[in-house]
Amino acid sequence: MNTPFDITGKIALVTGANRGIGKAIVKSLVAHGAKKVYAAVRTLASAQPLVEALGDSVHPLEMDLSKPDTIAAAATVATDVDLVINNAGVLTQTNALSSKVFDNLAYEFDVNVFGLIRVAQAFAPILKANGGGAFAQISSVASIKSFPGIDTYSASKAASYSITQGLRESLKEQGTIVLSVHPGPIATDMAAQAGMLEGTEPPAVVSEGIVAALKAGDVHLFPDALAQQFWDAYKGYAVPMVEG
Repeated sequence: MNTPFDITGKIALVTGANRGIGKAIVKSLVAHGAKKVYAAVRTLASAQPLVEALGDSVHPLEMDLSKPDTIAAAATVATDVDLVINNAGVLTQTNALSSKVFDNLAYEFDVNVFGLIRVAQAFAPILKANGGGAFAQISSVASIKSFPGIDTYSASKAASYSITQGLRESLKEQGTIVLSVHPGPIATDMAAQAGMLEGTEPPAVVSEGIVAALKAGDVHLFPDALAQQFWDAYKGYAVPMVEG
């Protein structure tokens, strides 16, 4: 169990904020009373619709998880954050026997794993200076089960989940709570790319789930109906062995 974290009045940063789950997260944070949300995106113009919709509570910030210098630069601006939500990620449809497996695995690891580490290293000192706060990582049900045709993506999410568990222990000393989020396929461009749109739920199920999970002090969030099926099977192990 984490310490409960209420978003009301807090300052947050969300990576990959311009579309899909990231965009929904920004909207939910503002709706639940966040004082300011940094919308971290690769191209500043892509966050303009959020500014137009939500006003001056949204602050676009350039950040590309594959470019460490942009993360370092963002950390010099967003020195007031209480909550970091690392949502940005990439997916390729690559199986282990593909001729492109090494290149695509390296690409996904660079963003989904190394990018997570870069963000955590840049913002952990800031969270500490601001009293601890919270760090949330958007993972996937693919972190605990490899799906056919997205072998390398699944591997990158398994690795990011392992790193997230390590971060929970490392950040505990400074009072930073860590939430690991594991959606199933959600109605986003990424799900469409992977051919997984059928029966998907909207991004808001994830964003609203994050707000509630932080407030409840949860360690894991499996937000949608499919993800809940995974959690029902997995929690018997996860609660004593990962959360305990």
